[in-house]
Amino acid sequence: MGIGTFVKSPAKGASVRRVKPANVDLPLVVITAALAIFGLLMLYSASTSQYSTTAEFSTEFNRTPTYIILKQTLIMIIGIGSAFFVARMDYHRWNQYALPLMIVTILMLVAVLVIGAAILGSARGLLGGSVQPAELAKLATVVYLSVWLYNKRGYLHDIQLGLIPLAIILGILGGLIFRQPDISAAGTVFLLGGLLFFLAGGDIRQFVIFMIAALLVGFLVVKFTQTGQSRMGPYFAGLKDPLQSNYQVLRALEGIVRGGLFGVGIGQSNIAVTGLPFATNDSIFAVIVEELGLCGAVITIGLYGLILWRGLKIAAKAPDSLGSLLAAGLTFWIVSEAFVHMGGMTGLLPAAGNVLPFFSQGGSNLVMSLIAIGILLNISRQTNKSGPVAEEWRSYGASVDLRRRDRRRRVSRSRRA
Repeated sequence: MGIGTFVKSPAKGASVRRVKPANVDLPLVVITAALAIFGLLMLYSASTSQYSTTAEFSTEFNRTPTYIILKQTLIMIIGIGSAFFVARMDYHRWNQYALPLMIVTILMLVAVLVIGAAILGSARGLLGGSVQPAELAKLATVVYLSVWLYNKRGYLHDIQLGLIPLAIILGILGGLIFRQPDISAAGTVFLLGGLLFFLAGGDIRQFVIFMIAALLVGFLVVKFTQTGQSRMGPYFAGLKDPLQSNYQVLRALEGIVRGGLFGVGIGQSNIAVTGLPFATNDSIFAVIVEELGLCGAVITIGLYGLILWRGLKIAAKAPDSLGSLLAAGLTFWIVSEAFVHMGGMTGLLPAAGNVLPFFSQGGSNLVMSLIAIGILLNISRQTNKSGPVAEEWRSYGASVDLRRRDRRRRVSRSRRA
């Protein structure tokens, strides 16, 4: 029952019906296409302005002002091809691939610390910084933990087989990412781990312990690390007085105010050309709101809301609990990334350096996000109208929560009619 041990496919061990393949989830395809096209448009606007710092940077290194958008388009084509591949691959095969994927992820994270390229003082990338394993780690966390929790669902009430192995898995990943340092990515990994443990039917007391421990670790990171203090200090100051926010948030708020209701127009951003830090990635939501106004912000938030709707719909109708865990985890990952990015730009959350999926410059996040959509599409093709057939993980988790009240030492298994 070790961390790297997996049981056989549920088709051999659990009573799971084979579900007839359904048509692909067309609404999810349309929503994703809208996000991708909208994202390319806004990245083009933020990166190719005649006087933008990004264009000047590109020219300085003998690159045309369209270098970024052309590279992002090429990466998107690669991501679409990857999404098409995983959309046609039965998601149950992740039972076989989850462990190798996690091993490769850990090795890449170690390689970043040893030979990684420095990005703004942090060792986050390989191959000159073009590949960021922390993005792969987020996808690997969802896939690996979904498979592991599904196969260990009968033991999650035991702290030695549930919470402790989970803490070891997340500790290895989070620790390696934090060493880069990348606090936001490490926090995302822990958030996804706790969420999946809860959804898998983990014991509620263990979940509470996990949350308390996570909050304690977060407090220690903020209190005693330079990176944590540099992030949280300006954030708390900005809550008291927005004028005391860090420079990035101040410029973002300036653009949001300037955008008003309908914005200043595509390609007319002022903050993108006068020094907004990371206008094409960490701050792109501010450019969107300045150019398209409140209407543009509502459209952007609405698209992510639709992703959440379709993802949870797919999770609810998945043919088994493995599909439910994968769909829910991947959906919450994409939506939470967007929420943290937008919250940071508006001063509601600390500016954590999260990218905006499908909008921000960066190939690693874009490819991983599209692969996540591909997995969702594969789960949707096996939709079961009555929801998951293998319900033992839910009933078992509920029974465990009640066993101390009736003083029983064992939990009776649910029986089918």
